[in-house]
Amino acid sequence: QVQLVESGGGLVQAGGSLRLSCAASSGRIFSINDASWYRQAPGKERELVATVSRDGRRNYADSVKGRFIISRDYAENWVYLQMNSLKPEDTAVYYCTVQAWDSLNGVNAYWGQGTQVTVSS
Repeated sequence: QVQLVESGGGLVQAGGSLRLSCAASSGRIFSINDASWYRQAPGKERELVATVSRDGRRNYADSVKGRFIISRDYAENWVYLQMNSLKPEDTAVYYCTVQAWDSLNGVNAYWGQGTQVTVSS
């Protein structure tokens, strides 16, 4: 299995910035294919925020285009989400998820525990 641990959430004023980090680890040989960030606001469904493929292609939800940047460190198996010009409507729990292969389980999807982002107006 692959474990994901997110960090970097917190409380920020509107217009501010936060950088979320997601560290992937496993006791086995593994590699990450696609990596994504999702978010879920209270009373709403979980939604895709951004995705970065293994070859570096990036896609963003329309609501965050031009403000958020997803990136990854291939060597250290980190995934990041730089969030700029934050708005109150960005308030949510943010989840890191990866599609990863490991030497025992093959390809599976894994999720982190989530990190809270709160943007005050």
